[in-house]
Amino acid sequence: MSRGLNKVMIIGNVGREPELRFTSAGKPVTSFSVAVSRRWTDSKGQRREETEWFNVVAWGNLAEICADFLYKGCQVYVEGRLQTRHWDTEAGQRQYRTDVVANEVTILDRNPNHHNTNGSDEESLTEPLLSVEEYS
Repeated sequence: MSRGLNKVMIIGNVGREPELRFTSAGKPVTSFSVAVSRRWTDSKGQRREETEWFNVVAWGNLAEICADFLYKGCQVYVEGRLQTRHWDTEAGQRQYRTDVVANEVTILDRNPNHHNTNGSDEESLTEPLLSVEEYS
């Protein structure tokens, strides 16, 4: 019996304001980006940093909650699966985009209406402010 696993877990900062749209059937969908940075010291002793950007898509009730509570800069935990879609441009070139399709989003900031601009970690929590799982 062969089984597969497609699971992604990221913690990062929302990179752009969430965009709520509705399908032609009226189902809500929200998209936003998350920046995840890692820091290390290279073999020459230089401090290095690298940021990876993830496109995130949430559907249904989770989409509406993300649109209401997420904002650019807030820290989030996102759990979901990877999905790659493709389309052809008018010039005939095939384009690809890989998204994280979220089934759980946890806001890690203390207050989703407060933008922490002082750069301190004093606002971090041991318990998340809001955690939502979408069951399909």
